[in-house]
Amino acid sequence: MSFTADPARGAEVLKNDREHVFHSWSAQGALNPMLIASGEGSYMWDFDGKRYLDFSSQLVNTNIGHQHPKVVAAIQEQAAILATVAPQHANEARGEAAKRIADLAPDGFNKVFFTNGGADGIENAIRMARIHTGKHKIMSFYRSYHGNTTSAITATGDPRRWPNEYASGHVHFFGPHLYRSSFWATTPEEESARALAHLAEVIKYEGASTIGAILMETVVGTAGVLAPPPGYLEGVRKLCDDNGIVMILDEVMCGFGRTGEWFALDNYGVKPDLIVFAKGSNSGYIPVGGVVISDPIAATFDERVFPGGLTYSGHPIAAASIVATIDAMKEEKIVENAKHIGENVIGPALRDMAERHRVIGEVRGLGTFWAVDFVSDRATKEMIAPYGGTSPAMTYLVSEAKKAGLLPFANYNRLHVVPPCNVSETEAKEGLAILDEVIAGMDQFYTGA
Repeated sequence: MSFTADPARGAEVLKNDREHVFHSWSAQGALNPMLIASGEGSYMWDFDGKRYLDFSSQLVNTNIGHQHPKVVAAIQEQAAILATVAPQHANEARGEAAKRIADLAPDGFNKVFFTNGGADGIENAIRMARIHTGKHKIMSFYRSYHGNTTSAITATGDPRRWPNEYASGHVHFFGPHLYRSSFWATTPEEESARALAHLAEVIKYEGASTIGAILMETVVGTAGVLAPPPGYLEGVRKLCDDNGIVMILDEVMCGFGRTGEWFALDNYGVKPDLIVFAKGSNSGYIPVGGVVISDPIAATFDERVFPGGLTYSGHPIAAASIVATIDAMKEEKIVENAKHIGENVIGPALRDMAERHRVIGEVRGLGTFWAVDFVSDRATKEMIAPYGGTSPAMTYLVSEAKKAGLLPFANYNRLHVVPPCNVSETEAKEGLAILDEVIAGMDQFYTGA
């Protein structure tokens, strides 16, 4: 596919946007948003007809790429049958979507509550945990992002939480991150043991009798693509069991193939009590999210009313897009492709770059879920952009990547390498070659020895 350039239309789109659209996470006055006209597969086009390889998957959600024909067709077909319906009614698409998701989840997860996205999935998981346990506190990582609704943003660890802390009963703790260890650890095993000891201490001093849930991204996403070290998730599971705490795994970003498994938790063999999903379940084509509920928590509400609901819970078009996405991922072996690309293309290429470019402190990831941690000094691990901010080096990275036809995902001092899960080897190598050239230019910002 190619897009016929239409700069005049692009100018009109920009005019309408700047006059009438209020953007998220932004001061409105200085915005100059990138104009996107169309997309297909791993590529997108602007109104000047320039093509970009999407190494961001937008917000790490287009797991099957742009405009997948099977999913587009399913959306069109469902719109012709039943475009919307109130959630108190059963409908075919919602039941099929729930069954497919439950079939992918661990044994003992048979019910799905649908929401409009990941943030309200987190809200409802927190609500379920509090009611199930009768305890109000929610514990979560400092290095985390869980959404921008009231409880979700307060559970979040990153600076977007600071102006939004209106929910109560939230406690943060340090999760494992060996490269920037808070525990003076030198091995993954040591980091795991010390992080668990820290968590046990926080539980003790907060009072286990007050803690309803521990909420974690299975693999931390926006805060750095941080996969848990050996034994960590198992240790959290034991602490939850020993203290009557619900374990919630946030798979909004890392689920549905992103790590090379259907759920990221499948990499670790750990069973939580609640699983929150969204983005990848339908590649973001229609807003949707939800909570996969373990049987004991679902049973809590067999006789007791669940005090929550949404007008668009299980919206039939969104549900149909989930069914089509899961079916396409199975038929086309997209999850297997993500694992292969991570192990044999992205991982080796990024590690090779790290050996050649001093500005790279660490690369880490799995599947199509990777991060490059940039430093100005390898010895001190000084970040090339401050926590919560950016820098000339990162501005250079983003600008030069776009000039070269690559759409990146940058956050603070990191570049996240997150193409669609069905990216081809050729496309992945194309993007990595662009990154290699751009990162070579970043060496000018390195100040270490």
